[in-house]
Amino acid sequence: MSDKIQCCTTNGEIPLGQAYWDSQYQSHTTGWDLGVVSPPIKNYVETIENKQLAILIPGCGNTYEAEFLLQQGFTNVTVIDIAPTLVAVLQEKFKNNSSIHIVLGDFFEHQGKYDIIIEQTFFCALPPTLRQRYVSKMHRLLKTDGLLVGLLFNRTFEKSPPFGGSKAEYEQLFAKAFTFLKLENCLQSASPRANSELWIEFKKNKDVIVNLYTMEGITSVDHMTKQLSAIPDVVHISINSDFSELLLVSTKEMDTQNIQHIITTPKK
Repeated sequence: MSDKIQCCTTNGEIPLGQAYWDSQYQSHTTGWDLGVVSPPIKNYVETIENKQLAILIPGCGNTYEAEFLLQQGFTNVTVIDIAPTLVAVLQEKFKNNSSIHIVLGDFFEHQGKYDIIIEQTFFCALPPTLRQRYVSKMHRLLKTDGLLVGLLFNRTFEKSPPFGGSKAEYEQLFAKAFTFLKLENCLQSASPRANSELWIEFKKNKDVIVNLYTMEGITSVDHMTKQLSAIPDVVHISINSDFSELLLVSTKEMDTQNIQHIITTPKK
């Protein structure tokens, strides 16, 4: 991969919060920025016939994707980013366009319901510890038959962000919460990202409930997983990389107290 995508890196000790991302825009160190709409997303957008669909782009950056959506006649586009410097620029740029809603804020606190959420370099900007939370939030934000579409990296990086991953990891991460319509090597990537991306089209599984639980006080991961898996209505369990959060997919609403009891009860 070219140095263009490597320019925005951290040694892992710098908090990747609002101050960090805003500083990237203030100093114009936005090497992840392609300068144009990503070709695979452009091609996908051109296939969408209903221009009234509610579409969200989280971690939108300079949001060439949103600009292309507007050019194509879409009327209900929302973009969100945590960086005030960037958002101020976008608000000025689109100030006379009522078809786009620009939000300054934390994606994980955002409220709304969307037909399509477009993933474009947002997932890879998040620390891996937030991936289970990402799945839970995406499931909640999508309408009954909503789609999560876009691109995920199919590689690792020596310095991060971006944070990479693999097809096998994503299959496990999104299992049961989404139906995989497409999860395949992307053949239309922009040249700096050629042979390093996966194209995804994930449909929200409307028949399950997705909840996130805090794992403070956990005593035994193996014991806890065995106990949770034995519950008939539980169809998938995923634990984040620092063992602080549990993603639980079930066919019925779970008793939160019971789940927390299982998480913290030691093996006998």
